Amino acid sequence: MKNHPASFAEYEDPPVSEVVLCVQFDRLAGLRTPHLGLLWNKFDRDRGLRKVEEHPALPPAFELFGPERPVPRIEISGLPPLPRCWFLNDDETELVQVQQDRFAHNWRRKDTRTPYPRYEKIKKTFLDDLDVFEKFLTENSLGGLNPNLCEVTYVNPIPLESEWDSFGKLHKVLTVVSPKYSDSFLPEPENVNLGLAFVIRNEENTPIGRLRVSLEPRFSSDGHLVFLLILTARGFPEGSGIKGVMDFIDRGHEWIVRGFGSITTKRMHKHWGKKDDT
Repeated sequence: MKNHPASFAEYEDPPVSEVVLCVQFDRLAGLRTPHLGLLWNKFDRDRGLRKVEEHPALPPAFELFGPERPVPRIEISGLPPLPRCWFLNDDETELVQVQQDRFAHNWRRKDTRTPYPRYEKIKKTFLDDLDVFEKFLTENSLGGLNPNLCEVTYVNPIPLESEWDSFGKLHKVLTVVSPKYSDSFLPEPENVNLGLAFVIRNEENTPIGRLRVSLEPRFSSDGHLVFLLILTARGFPEGSGIKGVMDFIDRGHEWIVRGFGSITTKRMHKHWGKKDDT
């Protein structure tokens, strides 16, 4: 990525509970269920991802801009769809997701005392895992990756506190919410769901992706109500190969960090121990 800054705002105790780095690629028609079993053995042996789960495959995702951007071709096969496999470590804080057209690495906070390992470490693990996957494809003559979309997601559960203990006080958390109404008719909202989308442009001012922000109420694993703030940067590889993928992922990470700072209040920045914006 061009003109990528050396550093930007960090937080001593960010609320992030999960980070996902993902690449979507043209469907690997030859990748079948027996291959996924062999791949799990490799991740089990080399990475200690001893657990496995099966989930429905995610549908292809696209970011379209105007009529000049063609929709990527989707191949329809007469074979039954393959599942999306999760390979997890023992405490389920790390997992790899694999399906015929998608590869992802997740870091998850399973304990509030577990520190966020920071983006650079998660990025390195993603690249290491992706390298294992690419070598496996080569060894089994399954073809190479042709990336068509990249994705970065940060999940941030924000517990209710004494100063923002209701939906009517959400303006103390988010800058994009106002507590002011035109009159006094409506009471405090019972529920709040928020969705925003921002176009990501490159240095030539060409749209290459979007930052999507959502907020909704959820219950945490211990039964407490939280505001779940999710930021996802999704867009096109900025060049060929894995370098093009990582250039967008770096850009997407920057948009998430800076976008997170923009939509959350200074009160919350202090609460999370915000450092310099250099």
